[in-house]
Amino acid sequence: MHRCPESFKLRCAALLASALLSGCMSVPVPELPAQVPGAWSQAAGEGARAVDLRSWWTALDDPRLNALVEEALRRNLDLEQSARLLQGEREVAGRWRSRYLPGFAVGARPVQDAEAKDSYFHASIDMVWELGLFGAAESGKLQAGADADLAAAREQGLRVSVVAAVVRNYLDLGVANGQIALLTQMAELDREAERLAQVRLNTRLGTPQDADTASVRRQRTLAALASMRLAAERSARALALLLGRDAPDPGWSAVAPSQGLPAFAVGEVPADLLRTRPDIREAEAEVLQAAARLGMARSALYPRLSLGGSVLYAYNMTQNRRSNNNFVPAGGPTIDIPLWDWGARQAQVKAGEQGIAAALAGYRKAVLSGVSEVEESLSALARERERIAALDEARRVLDRRAGSQRKLASLGLSSPFDGLEGRRALLEAQSDVALARGARTLAFVALYKALGGAPLAPQPEQQEQQPQQVRP
Repeated sequence: MHRCPESFKLRCAALLASALLSGCMSVPVPELPAQVPGAWSQAAGEGARAVDLRSWWTALDDPRLNALVEEALRRNLDLEQSARLLQGEREVAGRWRSRYLPGFAVGARPVQDAEAKDSYFHASIDMVWELGLFGAAESGKLQAGADADLAAAREQGLRVSVVAAVVRNYLDLGVANGQIALLTQMAELDREAERLAQVRLNTRLGTPQDADTASVRRQRTLAALASMRLAAERSARALALLLGRDAPDPGWSAVAPSQGLPAFAVGEVPADLLRTRPDIREAEAEVLQAAARLGMARSALYPRLSLGGSVLYAYNMTQNRRSNNNFVPAGGPTIDIPLWDWGARQAQVKAGEQGIAAALAGYRKAVLSGVSEVEESLSALARERERIAALDEARRVLDRRAGSQRKLASLGLSSPFDGLEGRRALLEAQSDVALARGARTLAFVALYKALGGAPLAPQPEQQEQQPQQVRP
């Protein structure tokens, strides 16, 4: 028997060892560009109590609102759909190894020989084992983890949006109800002013222009009242949809406007956005996906090694007998060597490198957008506070003037018609203050949406092995 020379055995052993070691190749994950400011440029409520990011809406101290948010987290249909998709992604991610485990197939079919004399029954058991060398298995693991991370980030982003939408629509509903009450009072004053203007016209104390002006003002107030009722109905319907209800609650018509924000402080710093904002986590997962695709493309530049084997059983159905070679085993490695398509595979690597660069740019943009949104919300809070102070001072002046007018009327030194204008101006000032307070509360909502504030999704049971994570 011919024996292989020792040098050939050594070369084979070296080749095998090299192939096995190549299976440990790691996939390079790029460093994330996570430069953020050290602090916010706007004041974030120093000295006050910090608001909990995961339950920020409770700072408004409204039990009804708290109950609505909890209901939305349980019953919102978008959240239910997203949670199902996330569960599916996690199931797939937990089975990423399946592609690199031996696969078996069983088959049976009739076969006729080349001379068309006999017919055979063939049954076979086939096995293929893709080894996933040169970083292919690691790339598959990274891809599965990135897909699950992306689904989790999108689900958390939806939770942030749903919570903010519930709070915003609830506050809009309260503001609309408050404006309806004020506009109703204005309409009553305008009706009285129109009546008195007509009386003055009939007694030749007024002019037709005064009567027309009073009538036009009343009609405009009624139009504004109709618009505000429509706004309240829209907010109620939007709130019902967020809660998974088929109709709004009739009791929501009694929702009162918020009395303003209590003193609060932002406990988060810009660096916290990297872990709290879902869109930044999404961008991070997209970087991981791009790294996994590049790893797959690079692994395709190397020979792909797989092991295969089969056992074939044959039975001669024409002669109704078996032979001595009914069972035919076969096995051995399969090597896919890139030759003629090397250029195409190299192009995939270059495309993967560009994909990573694009993903990193997207990540940087997400970070900058997050910081910008928070800064904008902090600025809005500060400017609305100044606006409220100015409008409230104007309201106090008008309140004092209305009080003086009432004293004159009680002394018989002024007519009821003379006091209507001051009373209406006071109602308008109250409306302006209420709208400004509502705008500042909505800026608070926008702030904590920008910070990524919402309860975290329930975590699944610990999987067999967690996919690789990248951190800034």
